[in-house]
Amino acid sequence: QVELVESGGGLVQAGGSLRLSCAASGSFFVMGWYRQAPGKQRELVARITNGGFTNYADSVKGRFTISRDNAENTVYLQMNSLKPEDTAVYYCNANWAYGRSSWGQGTQVTVSL
Repeated sequence: QVELVESGGGLVQAGGSLRLSCAASGSFFVMGWYRQAPGKQRELVARITNGGFTNYADSVKGRFTISRDNAENTVYLQMNSLKPEDTAVYYCNANWAYGRSSWGQGTQVTVSL
């Protein structure tokens, strides 16, 4: 079992930046950042493979960047030009074996006007 610990959430004004981190207790193949706003379904924000391939939700393209440090088993989500609609609880999810994945505990991101 791989455990994930997220950090970096907080309150920021619109147009500001935050960087989220997700530290894994072991290696993994793919990690994604998801978010869930009140009353909405959880959605994929960005994902990165162990080969460094990335994909993003259309709503964050050009503003968010996902990256990974394989030596530290950590994935980052740099969020720039934040908007109030980015407000949500952000979760990381890692696939670490065939058919096995883990979720982090979530970190709150709040963007004010």
